[in-house]
Formats: sequence, structure tokens, C-alpha cells
Amino acid sequence: MLLTCSRIALIAWQYERINDFSVVATILLNGLRIDLCTLAYWMIIPILCLPLFRLMKRPAGWNLFLNVWFMLGIATLLLLELVTPTFINEYGLRPNRLFVEYLIYPQEVLSMLLNGHLLSVVLCIGALIGLVYIMQKLLKKCILPCGKTNTSCIPSTLICSVLLLLSCFGLARGTLSHRPINPALVYFSTDPLLNSLTLNSWYSVMFALKQLGDEEDSASIYGKMLEPEILRRVRETTGLAEQRFDSPDLPTLALKTASYIGPKKNLVIVLEESLGAQFVGSLGGKNLTPQLDRIMADGWTFSQLYATGTRSVRGIEAVVAGFTPTPARAVVKLNKSQQNFFTLAALLKQHHYQTQFVYGGESHFDNMKSFFLGNGFAQIVDMPDFAKVNFAGSWGASDQDLFTQADLELSRLAQSEQPFFSLIFSSSNHDPFDIPEGVINELHDEEPRERAIRYADHALGEFINKAKQSNYWHNTVFLLVADHDARVFGSELVPVKNFHIPGVILGAGIEAKMDNRLASQIDLAPTVLSLMGINAANPMLGIDLTQSLIPSRAMMQYDKNFAYMTADKVVILQPDKAPAFYHYNLSSKRLEPAQSDVELGKTALAHALFGSVAYQQGWYTLAQ
Repeated sequence: MLLTCSRIALIAWQYERINDFSVVATILLNGLRIDLCTLAYWMIIPILCLPLFRLMKRPAGWNLFLNVWFMLGIATLLLLELVTPTFINEYGLRPNRLFVEYLIYPQEVLSMLLNGHLLSVVLCIGALIGLVYIMQKLLKKCILPCGKTNTSCIPSTLICSVLLLLSCFGLARGTLSHRPINPALVYFSTDPLLNSLTLNSWYSVMFALKQLGDEEDSASIYGKMLEPEILRRVRETTGLAEQRFDSPDLPTLALKTASYIGPKKNLVIVLEESLGAQFVGSLGGKNLTPQLDRIMADGWTFSQLYATGTRSVRGIEAVVAGFTPTPARAVVKLNKSQQNFFTLAALLKQHHYQTQFVYGGESHFDNMKSFFLGNGFAQIVDMPDFAKVNFAGSWGASDQDLFTQADLELSRLAQSEQPFFSLIFSSSNHDPFDIPEGVINELHDEEPRERAIRYADHALGEFINKAKQSNYWHNTVFLLVADHDARVFGSELVPVKNFHIPGVILGAGIEAKMDNRLASQIDLAPTVLSLMGINAANPMLGIDLTQSLIPSRAMMQYDKNFAYMTADKVVILQPDKAPAFYHYNLSSKRLEPAQSDVELGKTALAHALFGSVAYQQGWYTLAQ
């Protein structure tokens, strides 16, 4: 009853996404199956303990145990349902793997909640206490006092326990078919949110936890393909001749020749937090980034650049490693990629570059420090290392403090004869959007996110202006790109418009132009290497946009859905379902149904599977 009432409330809240009553009925009926499954799991422990308590002849202990166990279950279910609306507002789905991953960092999450969502926290706690009190009163009426036990009751107790366990097994399995119940079995819509409403948040979180252990295998989600065909298809899309891939042990390793001929250039990548094209005026979004618009007018700008995911670690994976997205966690967090995994830093270190990562927060967050130090970054500079911090928010030093420190670092690196690579990661444009007062003018009724975007843009503009006057500008390639968009959600299987991000390459000698080709974050690393004059073999599947004339493509991972987009079609792969085909209308920014294309579907599957296979097989590394 509790979970059904919560589901009805969520349906009422999202009524605009529902077009007829049959959708409501489907959500409620499928939701009931999931709720019964949840109930069965919660009942298993008491049922197993029943014979033990009866044998011990401790009725008072049994009553206490039932009260504590069921109140713990009710409180847990309530808490997860109460936080669901806030999570849906941010990510467009019930709490899932992202929810679990954030729990690993309680200090940052607690600071974010208290500074940006204090009212929601207070209301949630108040509602939790009130509802738990009410449920406790109801529970006392439901749990009948257990009387004293005599020996003759033991056989009947055991029989009851076995029958109850069998009932729970049937409810937990949820179906008579070959596979037990899972989210894919109750999903029915092309709207991911409506699908997630059929679950309850406890089930959604537990399912995410279950998958953390075996999530690296994309084939179990999208279907299988032989490794030779995977490799043939992904290598074809790079535009490189098949004979260039001459390593049997590292099948995507190929020599890439740079378009720039001359002294090796430095590289600075600025990864901007949560900056979607929807906020960038020159890309058709809101006019919140005048500094970035000016910078984009002076550089090589990509008007149709798409992120690979919805988290910062996914953006790091794509921009720094050129790695394709998977339904698993980003490789930044996975065990096998903590050493000897390809990154720009690992490659440039072989070319005698100085390599560093500069971050305004604490670099251990999202396992960044471990991943970077194990894969080519020689120096980590985070907030404790900053010379001065004028303002620190929930996620660390302000962007102005970050760029001030970055300028000091770059000026120092430039004094050496060695070239350098520096990755700078901003954080001011992150919930709860803590920014220093008095830096930018305040606008009436402006959302905190938009104000933070304007501040982050101001700080970025200051940094680029300072860089142009520095001793490192003339021989450095700058890449400014977002890690992902903010609030990626929508009624489509993959909301493509929310993967559209800004990206620009600039520096002395970089021609200013607007590039309207479709591009992916994974294309940026090969492109900047080419502009730097680096001739080297690497395993990246991205396209060098300085030379390539082959048809473009982009890849996007949205929870368990994978999108493969070409200039005229989008293929979307879902767990245990056939591929869905669409056109992406650039004007309306909507997906429109299209005829199926078997070959394109296979190419999409190959790219969806490649990341998992490459990770498991150890393919994504440099030749030793």
C-alpha cells in the first residue's frame, strides 16, 4: 500500500507525460509485481528466523525482532521514496546506479544537500519521522503477540516456514518464464521515466548494486557479437585502412599521422562542469555564456558535438582516454583500468611531456586521483595545493581560484624545455552552485544554476584573456569542452538534445571556423594530438577531424540505453529489446521514428560492445 500510494503520487506529479489511462494501469500493475517481489525479499529473513525463535521459546524476543525488522524495512522504503522526486528532477529517473555512486562520497553529498537542498532535506526528514510514527502504530495492530510454544508446535512451524519460503520464492521470482523478473520485463514505454515508475526506488537501487559486480559485460544487456566482427566494424568507422591495425594483441592500435608538422606543442584541456549547449547563445541556447561565445568566435568551434554520457567521469573517459561509453561505470572507476590504460597523459609522457591534473576540489572524488596517477599523470594539483583560495564552496575552490592556480602552474611548466599537458577541471557550475558574491551582477528571478553558469563563464573568460598574454600561449593548443550537459532527462529513450555540448579548440595558428559536422567527445583527443604534431600509435577509435572526410557519428550512454547517431539516423539499443531506429530533427530537437537499418544496427551493437570487450581483454593500452 505504501509503495502504491507513492507511485500514484509520482504519476500525478508527472501527468503531462501520460497520454491515456492504459499507461497508468500498466504502471500500477507492473509496479505491483515489483512491489510483491520487494516484499518477498524483506520477508525471507523473518521466515528463516521463525523456527529458531519457536525452538528457543522466546515469544517476547520474536515480537521485538519483528517490530524492529519491519520498521527498518518501512523506514528504508520510505526514505528512498521521499528522495525520489529530487532525484527525478536532476536525472529524470528513479534513484539508480548514480545514486549508489554518490553515496561513496558522504562528505561532498552532505555538503551539497545542506547548502543547496536544505528545505528538501528538512521536509524529507519531517515526513520520514511522521510516516514512520504512523506506520509503527499500524504495525503494532498487525503483529499479533506470540504466545508460549510447546513441542508439538514445532512440526507445524517448520511446515509453515517451508510454505512461506516457497511463496516468497515465487513472488521474488515474479514470473514463470525462463528468467526471473527484472526491470526490462516490466518496462513498456519509450519514456525512461515512465518505465522507472514501474519500479520502486528500493528495488531500483538494489538492482543497481547487484549489477555493479558484473556490469562490465555489455553483451548480457544488448546481445552478443563475435569479436572479429566487433573489431571489423569499429575499425571501419575510424576511416583508417585495415592494414594500419597490425597488432594482434592490441587490435585497435594503429599509427596516426599528425596534420601539423613542426615543433611539438603543449596541450591544455579545460573540462567545464555541466555546461550543455542549451546554455550557450552561439549554439542556439540561452545567452548565459558571453565569454565562451567570444572565445568560440576566435577558435575552431564544433556546433554539433555530443557528450558520451551524463557524469563527469564519463566525460573524462571520453576526452582524456578517447574511450567509447558502456553501460558499466566509467573506466575511471573500474579496477582493471587503474594502470596501463590508455590516456593522453600516458601517450604524451612517452613523448617526454610534463603531465598534470588541476582540480579545485579533492582529487580523490570519483577515483580521479588513482586513475590519473596510474595512467600517465605525473602531478596532481588540487585544492590543498593551491597557493590561495579566496572562496571555497561545497565542491572546492571557486573557478576563479582554480584558473588563478592553473595559470601559475602553466607559467611554471612553460619555463622548462619540456612540452607539457595540463588537464583543468572546473566545479563551480555544480549543485548547489556555490559562487562568490559580488563577482557578477545578480538578475531578478534567476535560477542558481544559471547564475553559476554566468559566473563560470566569467572565470573562463578571465583565464583565456590572461593566457593570451602569457609565456605559454604561442605554442599551446587549448581545448575547451564540457564534460556533459546539466539535468539530462526527457520522454525519449535517449534525450539526444541533452547530450549536445560546446567544444572549441584555440591557440596561436588555429584557424577560426564553425565546424557543423557531427562529432563525438571521443574525436577530440585524436584531433588535438594531430594539431600538436604527435605522430604515434594509439588504440583510440575517435576520428582526427583535421584530416577526416568520412561520415561522422556520435555515441551516447543514457543509463542502460545506448544511442549511436549518424548524420541521418539514430539507433538506440535497450536491454533485452530489438534496436529502435529514429531520425534526429535538428530543428525540433526530437527523435522521429525511422525505418530499420540492419547494418547500422549491427555497427551500433559493435560500438556498444567494444568498450566492455576492450576493457576485459586489456586491448586499450599502449604497446610496451
